[in-house]
Amino acid sequence: MQIAIASGKGGTGKTTLSVNLATLLSQQISEDITILLADMDVEEPNSGLFLKGELLRSEVKYRMVADWDEKRCTFCERCANICEFNAIAYLGISVMVFPELCHSCYACSDLCPEDALPMIPRRMGETKEYRLTDRLYFMESRLDIGVEQATPLIEQSRKHIEESSTENTIVIIDAPPGTSCPVIEAVKDADIVLLVTEPTPFGLHDLTLAVDTMQELKKPIAVVINKYGIGNRDVEKYCADKQIPVIGKIPNLKEAAMMYSKGEILVDSIPEIRKEIANIYQNIIKLTKSNQ
Repeated sequence: MQIAIASGKGGTGKTTLSVNLATLLSQQISEDITILLADMDVEEPNSGLFLKGELLRSEVKYRMVADWDEKRCTFCERCANICEFNAIAYLGISVMVFPELCHSCYACSDLCPEDALPMIPRRMGETKEYRLTDRLYFMESRLDIGVEQATPLIEQSRKHIEESSTENTIVIIDAPPGTSCPVIEAVKDADIVLLVTEPTPFGLHDLTLAVDTMQELKKPIAVVINKYGIGNRDVEKYCADKQIPVIGKIPNLKEAAMMYSKGEILVDSIPEIRKEIANIYQNIIKLTKSNQ
């Protein structure tokens, strides 16, 4: 089973839920089940701030980009005309390739009559996998500084998950915030998407955007309200009107904020939050069974 944890904006508690849910499940669930927490917020992964373990493997990730071979080129201009991403500029006496804009679609390379645009690997980031316990594993992908596109690295991270998991693995995906292409790529294989929000006007505004996106993708969704007790009840009213299940309300506790700032796991020390995280997982099971 794959559980994606997403949010309409940053700072709602997406990573808090991801890390604590993974930790709790590794302690309570059946012994033949393993947990893999995958941080796919590749531009700024931070689940690793709370988790320490043995490094199992580290892989540099590459994407393929076009590279102009001047000696082969006959300046037919076909490559610039076919590129939908404006990654190639035809200058009459030269051709310029902008690797930052290349989407690795191979159209220019495959359609060049002179094979003057071979595809070459270009480093975009790194993926690391750790073993925290015999039943809890953690994977994170980190985009290199200056690399513009996060989606290709997330796509390769999903393949990494397929290689590292079995039918007895529960995968928890800490998705990027927002509603852009990286989020869509991160959640596309998820069996359910949990949208974490906070009970404030800003939280509600961005939650509506996330709900619209997931419904467009036809993904089963549920809402978890973090920092419950502040703000107002507009998020609950919105979910009730839209018939979106609210499966958890994580209380707003000063103790939790202090532990989070120190990089500590909440479910190990705060019984109230541990009980609520366990309740969230039971509700996930009920929803996934009802959606089958």
